Amino acid sequence: MAKPATVLVKLVSTADTGFYYVTKKNPRNQTEKMEFRKYDPVARKHVMFKEGKIK
Repeated sequence: MAKPATVLVKLVSTADTGFYYVTKKNPRNQTEKMEFRKYDPVARKHVMFKEGKIK
């Protein structure tokens, strides 16, 4: 049985609010860590979200 091509990653807020998004990533195509500017409802503004590990 083949491994799935996508893995789940956690996008953690850099505002240190503890809020995170969970998204999929294909590590064969995207080898670097993901970084997005998304909305943090705890901080109530757009901040950078960086990829972290799902425990």
